[in-house]
Amino acid sequence: MADQKLMRGTMVLTAATLISKILGFVYIVPFSALVGQVGLALYGYGYAQYVVILSLATLGVPLAVSKFVSKYHSLGDYETGHRLFKSGLLFMSITGFLAFLTLFLLAPVLAPSILPVEKPGGNTQADVIFTIRMVSVALIIVPVMAVIRGYFQGFQSMGPTSVSQVVEQIVRISFILAMAFIIVGVGDGGIGLAVGFATFGAFVGGLGGLAVLLYYWFKRRKHILKQVEESTIRHDLTLPQMYKELIAYALPLSFVGLAIPLFQYVDLFTVNNALSGTSYEAVSEAFFGALNQSVHKIVLIPMALATALSITLVPTITKSFTSGDHAALQRQITQTYQIILFISVPAAVGMAALAYPVFASLYGLEDLAIGGMVLQYYGPMTLLFSLFAVTAAILQGMNRQKQAVLSLVAALLVKLALNYLMLLLMGPAGAIVSTYAGYLVGIMINVWAIGRYAQFDYSSIFKRFLLVLMFSGVMAGAVVLGINGLQSFMPLDTRLNSFILMFIGVGIGALVYGYFVYRSGLAEKVLGHRFRFLKRKKAAKENS
Repeated sequence: MADQKLMRGTMVLTAATLISKILGFVYIVPFSALVGQVGLALYGYGYAQYVVILSLATLGVPLAVSKFVSKYHSLGDYETGHRLFKSGLLFMSITGFLAFLTLFLLAPVLAPSILPVEKPGGNTQADVIFTIRMVSVALIIVPVMAVIRGYFQGFQSMGPTSVSQVVEQIVRISFILAMAFIIVGVGDGGIGLAVGFATFGAFVGGLGGLAVLLYYWFKRRKHILKQVEESTIRHDLTLPQMYKELIAYALPLSFVGLAIPLFQYVDLFTVNNALSGTSYEAVSEAFFGALNQSVHKIVLIPMALATALSITLVPTITKSFTSGDHAALQRQITQTYQIILFISVPAAVGMAALAYPVFASLYGLEDLAIGGMVLQYYGPMTLLFSLFAVTAAILQGMNRQKQAVLSLVAALLVKLALNYLMLLLMGPAGAIVSTYAGYLVGIMINVWAIGRYAQFDYSSIFKRFLLVLMFSGVMAGAVVLGINGLQSFMPLDTRLNSFILMFIGVGIGALVYGYFVYRSGLAEKVLGHRFRFLKRKKAAKENS
């Protein structure tokens, strides 16, 4: 039953997260057409600040609250979780407002550090200040949403989080594109003004997401309050006791949730500074725009599954771990690893193989040299992002937050130590290399900790990984041969050609990988009963 609930919750959140990621990726295409890669860099200058401050303001609240509520619900105590929920709403309202003031007032201090030199045709420090201040307003409302989502997730109800995420994204994207088009397309305004108003979309989208959560709350309020009144056990914790336990969950969760934003934050303050005065200075902002926005959006799509799994895993694994159900814990870890590797490895390899056609078809030919290079090298990071997210979530569910924090600290130290040096030695690719190095260190620590504290045997997972890697390698070879052959009479010099090459390449990859995982039986072993209908069809053909 627990496994079924894990998969149901995962499917709901996966669908919502995929929709959100796809929408977040789709809007970047017209948005980049309006503001360019340099405009995307400006968007990143503001948004990177917002994400880091937001994570600090919310203190890992959604997962921490879900973990807290799930724990006490499993013990028959609904009243304690509800008291935390009511108190958390007030607390997050205060921290959100303080975070808004902090970022708004710090904008003039941060701008010169991000953009030390204003280049002709590039962004200005005034643009950076305006963008940071516009996005900071969202901090007033988003932390409150985090508490409500976490409370619902504690009931292992993923619907409110899923629907609110999708609505928030739709409203935000609609506002971004509308304002960019009105200011740049119709009003002939500046890129700085358009991007600044685009970042304000985070606040407008937050209003949409909050409206959905309030709808669910008022719809389920009577049922929830009835459960609270009928609690069989009441721990009668004081608020200081509850917050002490919550902070013990929240601080590690908050820090681990900052993994990608912190890595991007390092790039934010080093890319323009390190490349200034080098032969790459002219493309430094375009590179940052691609790395932080356009290419990053592509890389995050396959990672949607890992994000959904990490959200679902914490309360579910906490329940198995707290109840001492070792067999269920082993099954959940095994299932998670298998699904992540089955999807992320071919996605990572495929993005590297099709980097230039994909970037050209989505973002045009103007910045193809820098954008294609970034996607080719950065695309496989989707596998490392996914593995780090789920391994950290597993550790958190097992109450091993310290190990998850340790892995991120080690990873971040590697990134910090290497990033500036690698940028000087290798140019833009150096920032990508240091990211790989950091994440590999973090993942190795997480994998070791899971093996030790869950007594998890990696032998079967390692075999599956080698098999998936082999199939993905064959797939990549077929894609590269096919695309190179087509380019002899269909060169990558028009957007139409790039679209055709991309779709043919994706088709070749899907057919080759699909054939191997089907014929080998790997798909059925990983996906279970969801894939057995193909086996039945095959058997019916053989018997006819």
